Amino acid sequence: MALFRSYSNASSSSGMGVANHCRDTFLELQRKKAYRYVIFKIDEKQKEVVVEKTGGSTESYDDFMASLPEKDCRYAVYDFDFVTEENCQKSKIFFIAWSPSVSRIRAKMLYATSKERFRREMDGVHYEIQATDPTELDIEILRDRAH
Repeated sequence: MALFRSYSNASSSSGMGVANHCRDTFLELQRKKAYRYVIFKIDEKQKEVVVEKTGGSTESYDDFMASLPEKDCRYAVYDFDFVTEENCQKSKIFFIAWSPSVSRIRAKMLYATSKERFRREMDGVHYEIQATDPTELDIEILRDRAH
């Protein structure tokens, strides 16, 4: 664990490190369907991305949207379930970089510079969405991308 942390924080130019529990929590969403979504935040004191909240597998998209802060940036993964035209139940994982236009410039910069490093830890994400306001995360946008 310490080896991973020291490696992840080794280069300040690549943004923040990634706490081990972020990857573990993502894998629980991906493989075990333990969560509907996971919201991550940057802990500036720890200099790493940490899990802020998990949404249970029965939570709705509205619950997820209500969990995103109005005025601060976050990363999130959302497990989107849908039915294909062939009537098959499917699911796609979305990585969401949430950066509201009203958030602090420093927060936007921090999340932007840390995104690629963090995103690489989320192996198995199908789609990525960058959003600056709730209309860019409308459920129909996910539905269109998933099909």
